[in-house]
Amino acid sequence: MKAAVYTRTGDPGVLELVDQPIPEPEAGEVLVRMAFAGVNPTDVKSRSGDGSPPPYGWQIPGQDGAGVIEATGQGVDSTLVGERVWVWEAAGTRPWGTAAEYTLVPSRQIVLLGPAPFEVGAVLGIPFLTAHRCLTVGELMPRHLDLGSLADHVVLVQGGAGAVGNAAIQLARWADATVIATVSSSEKAQLAAAAGASHVINYREQDVAAEVKKIAPHGVDTIVEVAGDQNASADAQMLGHAGVVAVYSYRGDGELSLPGTRFMAPNARWQFVSVFHVPATAKTQAVQDVATAATQGGIRVGADAGLPLHFYPLAEATDAHAAVENSAVGKVLISTSQEEPAP
Repeated sequence: MKAAVYTRTGDPGVLELVDQPIPEPEAGEVLVRMAFAGVNPTDVKSRSGDGSPPPYGWQIPGQDGAGVIEATGQGVDSTLVGERVWVWEAAGTRPWGTAAEYTLVPSRQIVLLGPAPFEVGAVLGIPFLTAHRCLTVGELMPRHLDLGSLADHVVLVQGGAGAVGNAAIQLARWADATVIATVSSSEKAQLAAAAGASHVINYREQDVAAEVKKIAPHGVDTIVEVAGDQNASADAQMLGHAGVVAVYSYRGDGELSLPGTRFMAPNARWQFVSVFHVPATAKTQAVQDVATAATQGGIRVGADAGLPLHFYPLAEATDAHAAVENSAVGKVLISTSQEEPAP
């Protein structure tokens, strides 16, 4: 099989296309023939470095992807062979990422995809599991998302044109929330609206706090925050009673100053979110809810869903990583096979 591999950390040029034997699944594992691998900023961060080798000496990048189960190891139901699946955190603590024609995945990290396209499955991991945590961690928010579970809730998504922002908009709207999204341009405003945002605010041209107050005079229930260090002061003005700012990213140097008095009166919460360290029960619920949303058609991809797709063949994995480093708007996918895997 062919795989994108790096044996030392560094810029995208450390990725090489190599031939490897197709591995055999051991106990508790499945072998997946990949259709698409998603490329996330976390993949880029893991690959970047000072030239030191990765933990296992070699690494196939890619946490997310979708394909077809080719074989199962001991203890795994053999009737799963042939099932279309999506995978999450494939390379979290293993060298077998998704940027390859085949990968090995622990069986608990494969999810049935059903009739949804492989392209949908390849985007569901990091962005949607992160978004789910952000939408369910607040004191007044449900721990389980489903149709109607966010009715009467107002969600503000800071950075609505990003991958996690898009995921938060789609999940929140699927659950019937009123969604306000912020963006930096008219083009990104169109993407956020296409994802389903009820209201879109261009923060370069409008006062976000003032506009949000017009829409939600009593404040919002949750803020899905992409720039926690930059937006703390504005976020404090927009939270309602017992609201939460769910911070999954920083834009600056990581230093944070909170306007404590503004958060005190509404009993507000400031919650940090790292998808790799979400408590196990919350992660399990997130996977279940995201899978349900996908099978019900609540998750879409493409420009008409606010998530343009950028495809690269496996041989151009270097360019795919470079595109993510250069902040490609939408989702970068690596086509891992010349042909779509047959179910």
